[in-house]
Amino acid sequence: MPATTYKLSAFRKILVLGLITGTLDALAALIINYKINPLLIFRFIASGVFGRAAFSGAEEMVVAGILFHYLIAYLFTTAFYLLYPFTFSILKNKYIVAIVYGGTAWLIMNLIVVPLSMIGPHHIRITGIITGVCALIICVGLPVALVADKKSSEQ
Repeated sequence: MPATTYKLSAFRKILVLGLITGTLDALAALIINYKINPLLIFRFIASGVFGRAAFSGAEEMVVAGILFHYLIAYLFTTAFYLLYPFTFSILKNKYIVAIVYGGTAWLIMNLIVVPLSMIGPHHIRITGIITGVCALIICVGLPVALVADKKSSEQ
């Protein structure tokens, strides 16, 4: 396969995979927080950039939250997809890679990104950690590892 075809193919896979991981993660957040108005969840995401104004703003804050959510999903998906050969060479099991990816995504978001955002540091309950990590393993780690593993086996 020519290098340009492979690069385009990888780009397309990442585009589709980012849409899948972002959608799965959003659905998981909505299911886990089923008692909360879904619009409030996306306003919360937007508050990472806009602060409290996200909760009093109009619908554009919900749209901003959705866009930020997918941007973050695409960033993690791209990084994990591109790092898969290296990670797999160390861990030797795509399911272990998925677990590591889910845990890594949770750690980065909750210990670095959110505390540095306008949301700031916040208390995290053990149940939130468990459900959050499990959701990210299933919604981000597993799809990326499975698709990247299939790509690696085709070469």
